[in-house]
Amino acid sequence: MSAPTRRQFLGTAPLAMPLVAQTRRRPNVIILLTDDQGYGDFSAHGNPVLKTPNMDGLHKESVRFTDFHVAPMCTPTRGQLLTGMDAMHNRATSVTAGRALVKRGIPMMPAMFAAAGYATGMFGKWHVGDHYPYRPIDRGFQEAKYHHGFGMSSAVEFSNDYFNGRYHDRNGKPQKFTGYCTDFWFDSAIKWMREQSAKKQPFLCYLPTNAPHGPAWVAAKYSAPYDKPGLPAAFYGMIANVDENIGKLEAFLKESGLRDDTIFIFMTDNGGTAGVRVFNAEMRERKTSVYDGGHRVPCFVRWPNGNLRKPSEVNAPAQIQDILPTILDLCDVKPAANAAFDGKSLAPILRGKTDKMPDRMMIVQYGQIPEKWDACVLWDKWRLIKGKELYDFSADVSEKTDLAAKHPDVVKKMRDHYEKWWAPIEANLRDFQPLTIGSDVENPVMLCSADWQDIYADNPGHVLNAAGGPRGGPWNVDVDRDGTYQIALSRWPPDLFQPLTASLPEQHKTVGKLPAGKAFPIAKARLKVGPHDLTEATAVTTKSAIFRVPLSRGRTQLHGWFQDAEGKDLCGAYYAIVIRV
Repeated sequence: MSAPTRRQFLGTAPLAMPLVAQTRRRPNVIILLTDDQGYGDFSAHGNPVLKTPNMDGLHKESVRFTDFHVAPMCTPTRGQLLTGMDAMHNRATSVTAGRALVKRGIPMMPAMFAAAGYATGMFGKWHVGDHYPYRPIDRGFQEAKYHHGFGMSSAVEFSNDYFNGRYHDRNGKPQKFTGYCTDFWFDSAIKWMREQSAKKQPFLCYLPTNAPHGPAWVAAKYSAPYDKPGLPAAFYGMIANVDENIGKLEAFLKESGLRDDTIFIFMTDNGGTAGVRVFNAEMRERKTSVYDGGHRVPCFVRWPNGNLRKPSEVNAPAQIQDILPTILDLCDVKPAANAAFDGKSLAPILRGKTDKMPDRMMIVQYGQIPEKWDACVLWDKWRLIKGKELYDFSADVSEKTDLAAKHPDVVKKMRDHYEKWWAPIEANLRDFQPLTIGSDVENPVMLCSADWQDIYADNPGHVLNAAGGPRGGPWNVDVDRDGTYQIALSRWPPDLFQPLTASLPEQHKTVGKLPAGKAFPIAKARLKVGPHDLTEATAVTTKSAIFRVPLSRGRTQLHGWFQDAEGKDLCGAYYAIVIRV
Protein backbone atom coordinates (compact mmCIF):
# COMPACT_ATOMS: atom_id res chain seq x y z
CA MET A 1 0.00 0.00 0.00
CA SER A 2 1.31 3.44 -0.83
CA ALA A 3 1.91 6.01 1.88
CA PRO A 4 -1.15 8.14 2.75
CA THR A 5 -1.25 11.53 1.16
CA ARG A 6 -1.19 14.59 3.37
CA ARG A 7 -4.87 15.20 2.54
CA GLN A 8 -5.80 11.66 3.55
CA PHE A 9 -3.84 11.92 6.79
CA LEU A 10 -5.35 15.22 7.87
CA GLY A 11 -8.86 13.93 7.44
CA THR A 12 -9.98 17.45 6.58
CA ALA A 13 -10.76 19.49 3.51
CA PRO A 14 -7.89 19.94 1.01
CA LEU A 15 -5.30 22.59 1.79
CA ALA A 16 -5.95 24.54 -1.38
CA MET A 17 -7.47 27.96 -0.72
CA PRO A 18 -11.12 28.19 -1.76
CA LEU A 19 -12.03 31.15 -3.93
CA VAL A 20 -14.86 32.20 -1.65
CA ALA A 21 -12.52 32.36 1.35
CA GLN A 22 -10.05 34.57 -0.53
CA THR A 23 -12.69 37.18 -1.33
CA ARG A 24 -13.90 37.53 2.27
CA ARG A 25 -11.98 39.81 4.61
CA ARG A 26 -10.90 37.90 7.66
CA PRO A 27 -8.43 38.88 10.35
CA ASN A 28 -4.89 37.59 10.30
CA VAL A 29 -3.72 35.64 13.35
CA ILE A 30 -0.32 35.72 15.04
CA ILE A 31 0.33 33.37 17.96
CA LEU A 32 3.60 34.09 19.77
CA LEU A 33 4.60 31.44 22.31
CA THR A 34 7.85 31.81 24.26
CA ASP A 35 9.54 28.87 25.94
CA ASP A 36 10.19 28.55 29.70
CA GLN A 37 9.34 32.19 30.42
CA GLY A 38 7.29 32.30 33.60
CA TYR A 39 4.51 34.61 34.72
CA GLY A 40 7.02 36.57 36.78
CA ASP A 41 9.44 37.15 33.92
CA PHE A 42 7.83 40.42 32.81
CA SER A 43 8.39 43.90 34.13
CA ALA A 44 4.65 44.52 33.64
CA HIS A 45 3.99 41.75 36.17
CA GLY A 46 6.22 43.30 38.78
CA ASN A 47 9.64 41.82 38.09
CA PRO A 48 12.02 44.16 39.92
CA VAL A 49 14.99 43.58 37.62
CA LEU A 50 13.98 42.45 34.15
CA LYS A 51 13.05 45.08 31.54
CA THR A 52 10.58 44.01 28.84
CA PRO A 53 9.31 47.26 27.26
CA ASN A 54 7.79 45.72 24.12
CA MET A 55 6.07 42.92 26.01
CA ASP A 56 4.80 45.55 28.41
CA GLY A 57 3.47 47.59 25.51
CA LEU A 58 1.57 44.57 24.20
CA HIS A 59 0.31 43.93 27.73
CA LYS A 60 -1.04 47.48 27.93
CA GLU A 61 -2.91 47.22 24.61
CA SER A 62 -4.42 43.77 25.17
CA VAL A 63 -7.20 41.94 26.91
CA ARG A 64 -5.22 40.09 29.56
CA PHE A 65 -6.29 36.77 31.04
CA THR A 66 -4.79 36.71 34.52
CA ASP A 67 -5.93 33.18 35.49
CA PHE A 68 -4.78 31.38 32.36
CA HIS A 69 -3.34 27.85 32.38
CA VAL A 70 -1.19 25.67 30.18
CA ALA A 71 0.57 22.36 30.86
CA PRO A 72 3.62 22.41 33.13
CA MET A 73 5.89 21.36 30.25
CA CYS A 74 6.61 22.10 26.58
CA THR A 75 5.06 19.38 24.41
CA PRO A 76 1.74 18.96 26.25
CA THR A 77 1.14 22.71 26.05
CA ARG A 78 1.80 22.75 22.31
CA GLY A 79 -0.43 19.78 21.63
CA GLN A 80 -3.25 21.37 23.64
CA LEU A 81 -2.89 24.68 21.78
CA LEU A 82 -2.93 23.06 18.35
CA THR A 83 -5.80 20.62 18.98
CA GLY A 84 -7.98 22.35 21.59
CA MET A 85 -7.86 19.05 23.50
CA ASP A 86 -6.44 18.03 26.87
CA ALA A 87 -3.04 16.41 26.58
CA MET A 88 -4.40 13.20 28.04
CA HIS A 89 -6.91 13.08 25.18
CA ASN A 90 -4.60 13.95 22.26
CA ARG A 91 -1.85 11.66 23.71
CA ALA A 92 1.03 14.20 23.62
CA THR A 93 1.54 14.08 27.38
CA SER A 94 5.31 14.40 27.72
CA VAL A 95 8.37 15.86 26.02
CA THR A 96 9.91 12.41 25.62
CA ALA A 97 9.44 8.73 26.63
CA GLY A 98 7.39 7.90 23.54
CA ARG A 99 4.64 10.34 24.53
CA ALA A 100 5.50 13.48 22.55
CA LEU A 101 3.24 12.90 19.54
CA VAL A 102 -0.33 14.05 18.91
CA LYS A 103 -2.40 11.05 17.92
CA ARG A 104 -2.74 10.50 14.19
CA GLY A 105 -5.99 11.67 12.68
CA ILE A 106 -6.72 14.38 15.25
CA PRO A 107 -7.28 17.60 13.28
CA MET A 108 -5.01 20.49 14.15
CA MET A 109 -5.20 24.26 13.99
CA PRO A 110 -3.21 24.85 10.77
CA ALA A 111 -5.21 22.33 8.75
CA MET A 112 -8.49 23.96 9.77
CA PHE A 113 -7.26 27.41 8.82
CA ALA A 114 -5.74 26.17 5.56
CA ALA A 115 -9.04 24.53 4.61
CA ALA A 116 -10.76 27.90 5.18
CA GLY A 117 -8.46 29.72 2.77
CA TYR A 118 -5.77 30.96 5.13
CA ALA A 119 -2.06 30.84 4.42
CA THR A 120 -0.42 28.97 7.29
CA GLY A 121 3.16 29.32 8.47
CA MET A 122 5.17 28.38 11.54
CA PHE A 123 8.62 29.50 12.62
CA GLY A 124 10.53 28.07 15.57
CA LYS A 125 9.85 25.24 18.01
CA TRP A 126 7.36 22.55 16.99
CA HIS A 127 8.04 19.73 19.52
CA VAL A 128 5.08 17.51 18.72
CA GLY A 129 6.78 15.22 16.23
CA ASP A 130 9.98 15.38 14.18
CA HIS A 131 9.04 12.81 11.56
CA TYR A 132 6.27 12.07 9.06
CA PRO A 133 3.33 12.10 9.64
CA TYR A 134 3.72 14.33 12.70
CA ARG A 135 5.76 17.23 11.26
CA PRO A 136 4.27 20.72 10.91
CA ILE A 137 4.19 20.25 7.16
CA ASP A 138 2.10 17.10 7.63
CA ARG A 139 -0.38 18.77 9.99
CA GLY A 140 -1.39 21.72 7.85
CA PHE A 141 1.42 24.29 7.80
CA GLN A 142 2.18 25.27 4.22
CA GLU A 143 5.34 27.15 5.21
CA ALA A 144 7.59 25.98 8.03
CA LYS A 145 11.03 26.75 9.40
CA TYR A 146 11.57 24.77 12.57
CA HIS A 147 14.00 22.75 14.64
CA HIS A 148 13.61 19.26 16.04
CA GLY A 149 13.18 18.22 19.66
CA PHE A 150 13.09 20.79 22.44
CA GLY A 151 15.76 22.83 20.71
CA MET A 152 19.47 23.31 20.32
CA SER A 153 21.52 20.72 22.29
CA SER A 154 18.56 18.33 22.70
CA ALA A 155 19.30 14.71 21.83
CA VAL A 156 18.09 15.13 18.26
CA GLU A 157 19.68 18.59 17.84
CA PHE A 158 22.78 17.79 19.89
CA SER A 159 25.23 19.42 17.50
CA ASN A 160 23.04 22.43 16.70
CA ASP A 161 23.81 25.97 17.89
CA TYR A 162 21.74 29.04 18.72
CA PHE A 163 24.06 30.95 16.36
CA ASN A 164 24.49 30.05 12.67
CA GLY A 165 22.79 26.71 13.21
CA ARG A 166 20.36 24.64 11.20
CA TYR A 167 16.62 24.46 10.75
CA HIS A 168 14.23 22.26 8.77
CA ASP A 169 12.27 23.69 5.86
CA ARG A 170 8.85 23.16 4.29
CA ASN A 171 10.13 19.89 2.79
CA GLY A 172 11.49 18.66 6.10
CA LYS A 173 15.08 19.12 4.87
CA PRO A 174 17.87 20.59 7.03
CA GLN A 175 19.13 24.04 6.06
CA LYS A 176 21.59 26.53 7.54
CA PHE A 177 20.55 29.83 9.09
CA THR A 178 22.70 32.87 9.73
CA GLY A 179 22.75 34.80 12.99
CA TYR A 180 20.89 34.11 16.23
CA CYS A 181 17.99 31.63 16.10
CA THR A 182 15.39 33.92 17.69
CA ASP A 183 16.25 36.68 15.21
CA PHE A 184 15.94 34.14 12.40
CA TRP A 185 12.48 32.94 13.49
CA PHE A 186 11.12 36.50 13.71
CA ASP A 187 12.78 37.67 10.49
CA SER A 188 11.48 34.63 8.59
CA ALA A 189 7.97 35.14 9.97
CA ILE A 190 7.97 38.83 9.07
CA LYS A 191 9.19 38.11 5.54
CA TRP A 192 6.49 35.48 5.07
CA MET A 193 3.74 37.74 6.45
CA ARG A 194 4.88 40.54 4.14
CA GLU A 195 4.52 38.17 1.18
CA GLN A 196 1.01 37.19 2.26
CA SER A 197 0.07 40.84 2.70
CA ALA A 198 1.23 41.63 -0.83
CA LYS A 199 -1.13 38.92 -2.08
CA LYS A 200 -3.95 40.18 0.19
CA GLN A 201 -3.97 36.72 1.69
CA PRO A 202 -5.20 36.23 5.27
CA PHE A 203 -2.70 34.24 7.29
CA LEU A 204 -2.16 32.23 10.44
CA CYS A 205 1.37 32.78 11.73
CA TYR A 206 2.55 30.52 14.56
CA LEU A 207 5.74 31.86 16.13
CA PRO A 208 6.87 29.55 18.97
CA THR A 209 10.40 30.56 19.99
CA ASN A 210 12.81 28.13 21.64
CA ALA A 211 14.08 31.04 23.77
CA PRO A 212 14.50 31.47 26.66
CA HIS A 213 14.74 27.67 27.09
CA GLY A 214 18.20 26.52 28.13
CA PRO A 215 21.00 26.19 27.49
CA ALA A 216 21.18 29.93 28.08
CA TRP A 217 23.27 30.97 25.10
CA VAL A 218 22.89 34.58 23.97
CA ALA A 219 25.08 37.47 22.82
CA ALA A 220 26.75 39.34 25.69
CA LYS A 221 25.10 42.64 24.80
CA TYR A 222 21.76 41.21 25.95
CA SER A 223 22.97 39.51 29.14
CA ALA A 224 25.39 42.26 30.25
CA PRO A 225 22.74 44.47 31.94
CA TYR A 226 21.87 41.54 34.21
CA ASP A 227 25.39 40.32 34.92
CA LYS A 228 25.10 40.76 38.68
CA PRO A 229 25.28 38.34 41.62
CA GLY A 230 22.15 36.26 42.05
CA LEU A 231 20.67 37.05 38.63
CA PRO A 232 20.23 34.59 35.73
CA ALA A 233 21.98 36.98 33.35
CA ALA A 234 21.95 34.86 30.19
CA PHE A 235 18.34 33.76 30.74
CA TYR A 236 17.23 37.37 31.14
CA GLY A 237 19.35 38.25 28.13
CA MET A 238 17.45 35.73 26.00
CA ILE A 239 14.19 37.36 27.09
CA ALA A 240 15.62 40.79 26.26
CA ASN A 241 16.38 39.54 22.76
CA VAL A 242 12.83 38.19 22.35
CA ASP A 243 11.53 41.56 23.55
CA GLU A 244 13.64 43.38 20.96
CA ASN A 245 12.23 41.12 18.25
CA ILE A 246 8.68 41.87 19.39
CA GLY A 247 9.56 45.51 18.81
CA LYS A 248 10.60 44.65 15.25
CA LEU A 249 7.40 42.70 14.72
CA GLU A 250 5.28 45.59 16.02
CA ALA A 251 7.08 48.04 13.71
CA PHE A 252 6.39 45.73 10.76
CA LEU A 253 2.69 45.41 11.60
CA LYS A 254 2.34 49.19 11.76
CA GLU A 255 4.21 50.07 8.59
CA SER A 256 2.54 47.27 6.60
CA GLY A 257 -0.95 48.30 7.68
CA LEU A 258 -1.61 44.84 9.12
CA ARG A 259 -1.76 45.77 12.78
CA ASP A 260 -5.41 46.69 13.12
CA ASP A 261 -6.73 43.63 11.31
CA THR A 262 -4.48 41.12 13.04
CA ILE A 263 -5.37 39.10 16.12
CA PHE A 264 -2.15 38.97 18.15
CA ILE A 265 -2.00 36.38 20.95
CA PHE A 266 1.00 36.18 23.25
CA MET A 267 1.55 33.37 25.78
CA THR A 268 4.30 31.36 27.41
CA ASP A 269 4.38 27.57 27.47
CA ASN A 270 4.78 26.68 31.15
CA GLY A 271 5.68 28.02 34.55
CA GLY A 272 8.91 29.76 35.47
CA THR A 273 12.39 28.30 35.33
CA ALA A 274 15.65 30.20 35.83
CA GLY A 275 13.87 33.38 36.92
CA VAL A 276 11.74 32.00 39.76
CA ARG A 277 14.39 32.58 42.40
CA VAL A 278 14.31 36.29 41.55
CA PHE A 279 10.56 36.81 41.12
CA ASN A 280 7.70 34.34 40.72
CA ALA A 281 4.64 36.59 41.29
CA GLU A 282 4.11 34.93 44.70
CA MET A 283 3.25 31.58 43.12
CA ARG A 284 4.22 28.19 44.49
CA GLU A 285 6.80 26.09 42.65
CA ARG A 286 7.76 26.18 38.97
CA LYS A 287 7.81 24.33 35.64
CA THR A 288 6.77 20.63 35.92
CA SER A 289 4.64 21.29 39.04
CA VAL A 290 0.86 20.98 39.26
CA TYR A 291 0.81 23.93 41.66
CA ASP A 292 0.09 27.26 39.94
CA GLY A 293 3.76 28.09 39.54
CA GLY A 294 3.98 25.26 37.04
CA HIS A 295 1.11 26.15 34.71
CA ARG A 296 -0.34 29.63 35.27
CA VAL A 297 1.01 31.90 32.53
CA PRO A 298 0.20 35.20 30.82
CA CYS A 299 -2.18 35.40 27.88
CA PHE A 300 -2.51 38.72 26.01
CA VAL A 301 -5.04 39.12 23.17
CA ARG A 302 -5.08 42.19 20.92
CA TRP A 303 -7.23 42.94 17.86
CA PRO A 304 -7.68 46.68 17.28
CA ASN A 305 -10.43 46.34 14.64
CA GLY A 306 -12.13 43.40 16.30
CA ASN A 307 -14.58 45.29 18.52
CA LEU A 308 -13.09 43.64 21.58
CA ARG A 309 -13.52 44.98 25.09
CA LYS A 310 -11.10 47.73 26.04
CA PRO A 311 -7.64 46.58 27.10
CA SER A 312 -8.13 45.30 30.62
CA GLU A 313 -7.68 42.33 32.91
CA VAL A 314 -10.02 39.35 32.81
CA ASN A 315 -10.04 37.18 35.91
CA ALA A 316 -12.15 34.33 34.52
CA PRO A 317 -10.21 31.03 34.61
CA ALA A 318 -9.19 29.91 31.12
CA GLN A 319 -6.80 27.46 29.52
CA ILE A 320 -4.73 27.07 26.40
CA GLN A 321 -7.23 24.51 25.06
CA ASP A 322 -9.59 27.50 24.69
CA ILE A 323 -7.39 29.28 22.13
CA LEU A 324 -8.24 27.16 19.08
CA PRO A 325 -12.05 27.33 19.46
CA THR A 326 -11.66 31.05 20.24
CA ILE A 327 -9.77 31.98 17.08
CA LEU A 328 -12.00 29.75 14.94
CA ASP A 329 -14.92 31.72 16.36
CA LEU A 330 -13.30 35.14 15.88
CA CYS A 331 -12.18 34.33 12.33
CA ASP A 332 -15.43 32.61 11.29
CA VAL A 333 -13.55 29.41 10.46
CA LYS A 334 -15.40 26.12 10.75
CA PRO A 335 -13.77 23.40 12.84
CA ALA A 336 -12.94 20.14 11.14
CA ALA A 337 -15.83 17.71 11.03
CA ASN A 338 -14.06 15.31 13.38
CA ALA A 339 -12.79 17.97 15.80
CA ALA A 340 -13.61 17.40 19.49
CA PHE A 341 -12.57 20.27 21.77
CA ASP A 342 -12.05 20.23 25.52
CA GLY A 343 -11.60 24.01 25.39
CA LYS A 344 -14.34 26.61 24.99
CA SER A 345 -14.43 29.79 22.93
CA LEU A 346 -13.42 32.89 24.87
CA ALA A 347 -14.95 35.13 22.19
CA PRO A 348 -17.94 36.21 24.37
CA ILE A 349 -15.52 37.46 27.03
CA LEU A 350 -13.23 39.12 24.48
CA ARG A 351 -16.22 40.88 22.91
CA GLY A 352 -17.34 42.16 26.29
CA LYS A 353 -20.61 40.23 26.34
CA THR A 354 -19.75 38.56 29.66
CA ASP A 355 -17.02 38.50 32.28
CA LYS A 356 -17.22 34.79 32.97
CA MET A 357 -17.36 31.45 31.22
CA PRO A 358 -20.21 29.04 31.97
CA ASP A 359 -19.45 27.12 35.14
CA ARG A 360 -16.84 24.48 34.36
CA MET A 361 -13.94 22.53 35.79
CA MET A 362 -10.61 22.23 34.01
CA ILE A 363 -7.81 19.75 34.56
CA VAL A 364 -4.06 20.22 34.28
CA GLN A 365 -2.31 16.91 33.82
CA TYR A 366 0.62 15.66 31.81
CA GLY A 367 3.36 13.11 32.40
CA GLN A 368 5.99 10.70 31.21
CA ILE A 369 3.99 7.88 32.81
CA PRO A 370 0.73 9.59 33.80
CA GLU A 371 -0.70 8.52 37.13
CA LYS A 372 -4.16 9.00 38.58
CA TRP A 373 -4.49 12.13 40.77
CA ASP A 374 -1.15 13.59 39.65
CA ALA A 375 -3.10 16.64 38.54
CA CYS A 376 -4.63 19.99 39.37
CA VAL A 377 -8.39 20.42 39.06
CA LEU A 378 -9.46 24.07 38.63
CA TRP A 379 -12.95 25.28 39.44
CA ASP A 380 -13.53 29.01 39.65
CA LYS A 381 -11.34 30.15 42.57
CA TRP A 382 -10.53 26.61 43.71
CA ARG A 383 -7.47 24.42 43.09
CA LEU A 384 -7.59 20.73 43.99
CA ILE A 385 -4.02 19.42 43.99
CA LYS A 386 -3.33 15.67 43.69
CA GLY A 387 -6.88 14.92 44.75
CA LYS A 388 -6.46 15.96 48.37
CA GLU A 389 -5.17 19.53 48.84
CA LEU A 390 -7.64 22.40 48.33
CA TYR A 391 -6.65 26.05 47.88
CA ASP A 392 -8.61 29.25 47.36
CA PHE A 393 -6.60 31.04 44.68
CA SER A 394 -8.54 34.29 45.09
CA ALA A 395 -7.25 34.66 48.65
CA ASP A 396 -4.11 32.52 48.58
CA VAL A 397 -2.03 32.93 45.40
CA SER A 398 0.88 31.13 47.06
CA GLU A 399 -1.24 28.06 47.86
CA LYS A 400 -0.11 27.87 51.47
CA THR A 401 -3.37 27.16 53.32
CA ASP A 402 -4.96 23.79 52.62
CA LEU A 403 -8.74 24.15 53.04
CA ALA A 404 -9.72 20.58 52.20
CA ALA A 405 -10.88 19.81 55.73
CA LYS A 406 -13.08 22.93 55.83
CA HIS A 407 -14.75 22.35 52.45
CA PRO A 408 -15.32 18.60 52.01
CA ASP A 409 -18.27 19.28 49.70
CA VAL A 410 -16.04 21.20 47.28
CA VAL A 411 -13.40 18.48 47.41
CA LYS A 412 -16.01 15.83 46.65
CA LYS A 413 -17.42 17.67 43.63
CA MET A 414 -13.95 18.20 42.20
CA ARG A 415 -12.89 14.62 42.87
CA ASP A 416 -16.08 13.32 41.26
CA HIS A 417 -15.37 15.41 38.17
CA TYR A 418 -11.83 14.10 37.93
CA GLU A 419 -12.92 10.48 38.38
CA LYS A 420 -15.33 10.81 35.46
CA TRP A 421 -12.66 12.51 33.33
CA TRP A 422 -9.97 9.96 34.16
CA ALA A 423 -12.02 6.79 33.61
CA PRO A 424 -11.75 6.60 29.78
CA ILE A 425 -8.13 7.79 29.84
CA GLU A 426 -6.79 4.95 31.97
CA ALA A 427 -7.57 2.32 29.33
CA ASN A 428 -5.39 4.06 26.72
CA LEU A 429 -2.29 4.91 28.78
CA ARG A 430 -0.16 2.32 26.94
CA ASP A 431 -1.36 3.31 23.49
CA PHE A 432 1.86 4.84 22.13
CA GLN A 433 1.87 6.65 18.83
CA PRO A 434 4.35 4.94 16.47
CA LEU A 435 7.11 6.49 14.39
CA THR A 436 6.81 5.67 10.68
CA ILE A 437 9.75 4.01 8.94
CA GLY A 438 10.06 3.07 5.28
CA SER A 439 7.65 5.62 3.84
CA ASP A 440 8.36 7.25 0.49
CA VAL A 441 7.54 10.57 2.18
CA GLU A 442 10.52 10.30 4.53
CA ASN A 443 13.24 7.73 3.95
CA PRO A 444 15.66 7.46 5.75
CA VAL A 445 14.47 8.31 9.26
CA MET A 446 16.78 9.06 12.19
CA LEU A 447 15.38 7.78 15.48
CA CYS A 448 16.82 9.14 18.70
CA SER A 449 16.60 8.44 22.41
CA ALA A 450 14.02 11.20 22.97
CA ASP A 451 11.42 8.74 21.64
CA TRP A 452 12.42 5.71 23.68
CA GLN A 453 9.33 4.27 25.33
CA ASP A 454 8.99 5.13 29.05
CA ILE A 455 12.51 6.57 29.37
CA TYR A 456 13.43 10.25 29.65
CA ALA A 457 16.59 10.66 27.54
CA ASP A 458 16.26 13.96 25.71
CA ASN A 459 18.70 16.41 27.31
CA PRO A 460 22.39 16.67 26.35
CA GLY A 461 23.38 15.26 29.75
CA HIS A 462 21.35 12.12 29.06
CA VAL A 463 23.31 11.47 25.87
CA LEU A 464 26.69 12.47 27.31
CA ASN A 465 26.35 10.29 30.42
CA ALA A 466 24.40 7.42 28.86
CA ALA A 467 21.31 7.84 31.00
CA GLY A 468 18.52 5.35 30.50
CA GLY A 469 20.08 2.18 31.85
CA PRO A 470 22.20 -0.54 30.24
CA ARG A 471 19.76 -1.11 27.38
CA GLY A 472 17.97 2.19 26.92
CA GLY A 473 14.47 1.69 25.59
CA PRO A 474 12.57 0.55 22.50
CA TRP A 475 11.10 2.71 19.77
CA ASN A 476 7.51 2.06 18.74
CA VAL A 477 7.52 2.02 14.96
CA ASP A 478 5.09 1.59 12.12
CA VAL A 479 6.70 -0.20 9.17
CA ASP A 480 5.12 1.50 6.17
CA ARG A 481 5.66 -1.38 3.75
CA ASP A 482 7.26 -4.78 3.39
CA GLY A 483 10.91 -4.68 2.43
CA THR A 484 14.54 -4.88 3.41
CA TYR A 485 15.59 -2.33 6.00
CA GLN A 486 19.09 -1.14 6.86
CA ILE A 487 19.39 -0.07 10.50
CA ALA A 488 22.53 1.72 11.69
CA LEU A 489 22.87 1.96 15.48
CA SER A 490 25.01 4.73 17.00
CA ARG A 491 26.15 5.77 20.46
CA TRP A 492 26.80 9.37 19.39
CA PRO A 493 24.98 11.74 17.01
CA PRO A 494 25.75 10.33 13.54
CA ASP A 495 26.73 13.73 12.12
CA LEU A 496 29.66 13.91 14.59
CA PHE A 497 31.24 10.73 13.13
CA GLN A 498 32.56 9.51 16.49
CA PRO A 499 33.53 5.86 17.14
CA LEU A 500 31.22 3.87 19.39
CA THR A 501 34.01 3.52 21.98
CA ALA A 502 35.00 7.19 21.98
CA SER A 503 34.62 9.70 24.76
CA LEU A 504 32.90 12.52 22.91
CA PRO A 505 35.13 15.63 23.05
CA GLU A 506 33.85 18.90 24.48
CA GLN A 507 31.46 20.58 22.07
CA HIS A 508 32.32 24.28 21.82
CA LYS A 509 29.50 26.54 20.65
CA THR A 510 29.45 30.21 19.71
CA VAL A 511 28.59 30.96 23.33
CA GLY A 512 29.15 28.22 25.91
CA LYS A 513 30.01 24.57 25.50
CA LEU A 514 28.87 21.03 26.26
CA PRO A 515 31.18 18.83 28.36
CA ALA A 516 32.87 15.65 27.19
CA GLY A 517 30.87 12.43 27.03
CA LYS A 518 31.26 9.10 28.79
CA ALA A 519 33.10 6.32 26.98
CA PHE A 520 32.25 2.59 27.08
CA PRO A 521 34.24 -0.49 25.97
CA ILE A 522 31.69 -1.31 23.30
CA ALA A 523 32.47 -4.51 21.37
CA LYS A 524 29.04 -5.65 20.23
CA ALA A 525 25.71 -4.22 19.10
CA ARG A 526 22.40 -5.96 19.57
CA LEU A 527 19.21 -5.29 17.63
CA LYS A 528 15.71 -6.57 18.33
CA VAL A 529 13.05 -5.64 15.77
CA GLY A 530 10.00 -7.58 14.73
CA PRO A 531 10.92 -11.28 14.80
CA HIS A 532 14.66 -10.58 14.68
CA ASP A 533 17.19 -10.67 17.55
CA LEU A 534 20.67 -10.07 16.13
CA THR A 535 24.15 -9.33 17.48
CA GLU A 536 27.07 -7.82 15.55
CA ALA A 537 30.70 -7.51 16.62
CA THR A 538 32.13 -3.98 16.43
CA ALA A 539 35.70 -2.66 16.30
CA VAL A 540 37.20 0.27 18.22
CA THR A 541 36.93 2.36 15.04
CA THR A 542 33.31 1.45 14.25
CA LYS A 543 31.07 4.51 14.16
CA SER A 544 27.77 2.67 13.74
CA ALA A 545 26.69 -0.95 13.78
CA ILE A 546 24.81 -1.78 10.60
CA PHE A 547 22.15 -4.47 10.26
CA ARG A 548 19.98 -5.53 7.32
CA VAL A 549 16.66 -7.18 8.07
CA PRO A 550 13.45 -8.00 6.22
CA LEU A 551 10.44 -6.36 7.86
CA SER A 552 6.75 -6.73 7.25
CA ARG A 553 4.29 -3.88 7.14
CA GLY A 554 2.69 -2.98 10.48
CA ARG A 555 3.45 -1.93 14.03
CA THR A 556 6.36 -3.34 15.99
CA GLN A 557 9.19 -2.27 18.28
CA LEU A 558 12.80 -1.52 17.36
CA HIS A 559 15.34 -1.79 20.18
CA GLY A 560 19.10 -1.40 19.88
CA TRP A 561 21.84 -1.39 22.51
CA PHE A 562 25.55 -2.01 23.00
CA GLN A 563 27.54 -4.65 24.90
CA ASP A 564 31.12 -5.34 25.93
CA ALA A 565 33.20 -8.28 24.70
CA GLU A 566 31.65 -10.63 27.29
CA GLY A 567 28.11 -9.69 26.28
CA LYS A 568 27.38 -7.43 29.23
CA ASP A 569 24.84 -4.72 28.36
CA LEU A 570 26.39 -1.23 28.55
CA CYS A 571 24.03 1.42 27.13
CA GLY A 572 21.29 2.01 24.65
CA ALA A 573 21.76 2.97 21.02
CA TYR A 574 20.91 6.65 21.27
CA TYR A 575 20.50 6.99 17.52
CA ALA A 576 19.31 4.72 14.73
CA ILE A 577 19.20 5.61 11.05
CA VAL A 578 16.59 3.42 9.34
CA ILE A 579 16.40 3.11 5.55
CA ARG A 580 14.10 0.99 3.43
CA VAL A 581 16.50 -0.15 0.71
